Amino acid sequence: MIPAHILFVEDDVNLGFVIRDTLENVPFAVTHCTNGPDAWTAFQSAQFDVCLLDVMLPQSDGFTLARQIRAVDTQVPILFLSALANKDDRLQGLRLGADDYLTKPFSIEELILKINVFLRRTTSNGTTSNLPISPLLDRQNLTLTVNGQEQLLTHREADVLAYLLERPNTLVRRDELLRAVWGDDDYFMGRSLDVFISRLRKRLVHHPNVRIENVHGVGFILRE
Repeated sequence: MIPAHILFVEDDVNLGFVIRDTLENVPFAVTHCTNGPDAWTAFQSAQFDVCLLDVMLPQSDGFTLARQIRAVDTQVPILFLSALANKDDRLQGLRLGADDYLTKPFSIEELILKINVFLRRTTSNGTTSNLPISPLLDRQNLTLTVNGQEQLLTHREADVLAYLLERPNTLVRRDELLRAVWGDDDYFMGRSLDVFISRLRKRLVHHPNVRIENVHGVGFILRE
């Protein structure tokens, strides 16, 4: 079996060595870069299954690198690994299209679990052929089709939308959705959820029948 290929961008030599060594023992195939330009060159020259990006990098930061990646690939999972724990930094990372954001110091076990979750979603056959507005959402290819126009989704966008689509015209509580998609329901994850709901509303704005309603302080209803 061919191991998953991970783009790992971290400029701290010691931390980079430890994380790369641990990931290679899983085993994953790891391409380790220490600055933004080298990472962008690596991304353009190979196919990656997951991108792990530090934010504070020399020459160009991780946010810039994420923008470059998302401009050409909206599907590859992006996970930020950063010492920037400020709420605004985390939300900025998610708005740029990241699927998750871990703050340093983090558990290497948690990192490996998150990577494996992303890989399972990438290889799962999750189309929504049995859903009321199918074939709008194709989870396998991470596409959403609205009025004949195909849009590419991130893994997290697809997960949130699929969960709501499976429960049309039903109130889905925030904590339920957070635990189902993120595995937790803390304050930051709640803010992250709001970012993804906002993205999905924009993607669905031209659909004649489907919309996501917010029940303030409680949850969401996907109307169709």
